[in-house]
Amino acid sequence: MKRFLEKLGFTVKGEICGCDVVAVRDGAPPLLVITELKLAFNLELVLQGVDRAAACDEIWLAVRSSTRGRENDPRARKLCRLLGFGLLGVTLRGRVDILVEPRPWRPRRDPARRSELVEEHRRRRGDPVKGGGRGQPIMTAYRQQALACAAALTAGPRRVRELKEAVPDAPKILLHNVYGWFVRVERGIYALAEPGKAALLRWPQIG
Repeated sequence: MKRFLEKLGFTVKGEICGCDVVAVRDGAPPLLVITELKLAFNLELVLQGVDRAAACDEIWLAVRSSTRGRENDPRARKLCRLLGFGLLGVTLRGRVDILVEPRPWRPRRDPARRSELVEEHRRRRGDPVKGGGRGQPIMTAYRQQALACAAALTAGPRRVRELKEAVPDAPKILLHNVYGWFVRVERGIYALAEPGKAALLRWPQIG
């Protein structure tokens, strides 16, 4: 790291005021760069960079290069860009590769993903899912409507048009039968299958 920074015109010194590497390049005012070193990219390294950011012009995070290292994760690089940090990979032979340049950055907006989030939020009834849960089916707006269809069929087979007023997506849900909850009795008429009855027992508060 010292050789790498010196080639860029910096005077480099290690372990200054708790910082791993401090590099200064003459100017008015001088350019001050802090580099924090770790064997692997981790949260502690990022937090060190955040702690030093207010005291310098640029933050570089440097880690040992590894084919399976977190520094190769696009999310880790995106995090560095969001923070304005540079990211360096250092090989065992001493080569330093610039993985992310230290510069201000704003992510490009994803209007399609934004619309998907807003639409699902709008269509979902209540707040049926505890955030962070694992191993359980997510109660999406689609599943809620499918359960509403199932509940409406507990009294017996019904026509699709009878369900559509209460469940707008009923025609699509019954036709595709994603969960296997329904059975077609005849054209335009559906009944509840055994998996649908089990689903209503599993989520009784929905039905």
